[in-house]
Amino acid sequence: MITIAGAGVAGLASAYELASRGARVTIYEQGEDPSDNSCSWLAGGMLAPWCEAETAEPEVVRLGVGAKAWWQQFTKVETRGTLVVAPPRDRAELTRFARRTQNHRIVSAAEIAELEPALAGRYGQALFFEEEAHLDPRQAMLDLIKAVQALGVEILYGTPAPDRVDVDCRGMASGLQGLRPVRGEMALIDAPDVEVTRTIRFLHPRIPVYLVPRGQGLYMIGATMIESSSWRPITVRSALELLGAAFALHPGLGEASLVETGAGLRPAFADNIPRLVLQGETTHVNGLYRHGYLAAPALARQLAQQFFQETSDADHRERRTA
Repeated sequence: MITIAGAGVAGLASAYELASRGARVTIYEQGEDPSDNSCSWLAGGMLAPWCEAETAEPEVVRLGVGAKAWWQQFTKVETRGTLVVAPPRDRAELTRFARRTQNHRIVSAAEIAELEPALAGRYGQALFFEEEAHLDPRQAMLDLIKAVQALGVEILYGTPAPDRVDVDCRGMASGLQGLRPVRGEMALIDAPDVEVTRTIRFLHPRIPVYLVPRGQGLYMIGATMIESSSWRPITVRSALELLGAAFALHPGLGEASLVETGAGLRPAFADNIPRLVLQGETTHVNGLYRHGYLAAPALARQLAQQFFQETSDADHRERRTA
């Protein structure tokens, strides 16, 4: 029996990789419902390793390259790529983004209009990351829960973890040394008159944002990375910045209805690289920062290889001792 603390995306992915190799797995989850895992529930769901390279270390890109194929086993993944745009006066930001990333191509105004007719005439140039994707994180969590339960995994909601578990995936609640909280805030809007089909990253001069379609006119807007331990709801300043940047991306979004806002504390190490950490008899899967859905599959695979003493050319194990 392998015990796991935490039924967020890291805990569920770990359970799947372990159970698919024949292990009996039990997950302890203090929350009463999947939505109580705020970081996983409020995430953007972008499977965008090459875009993340703008600010992330190469290790994050390596961890995330296989995420799209992994998630396609369980849930619907939109494989339409990522489009990165900037206001005409901030073309230099697009050049900087291109220089720091790879696996993209420059597209013209005509190609932008073909890819996203709603943006026609608004941008003269963009970067298209054709191999990237996105998913609905809430549906993905529910689908992954079904997948692990089908493998015999028991998820005990409303049940605090015992003092010792084999795997700890509780983020900041784990108490693991070396973690810091990074606050992320989001807004969900209903804009039925604006049709966008893929993730748009908008290099706004004050606050770069991403717009992720959820279907049926719903869009998630996010971007904030605030060094804070506050669990308070989204601040007025962040809400204004997110919604203002969305309006700048497309004026039609100014007519959208605000459906939901949220904030969560994402666990991060000093270098913002997710990893496995052995502390005593417990292996921690932690530090996912803003890369939860992107990095969790690879970390879970590393964890299973560690437990079953597997080796892999694709996944070099990183067993770091706290």
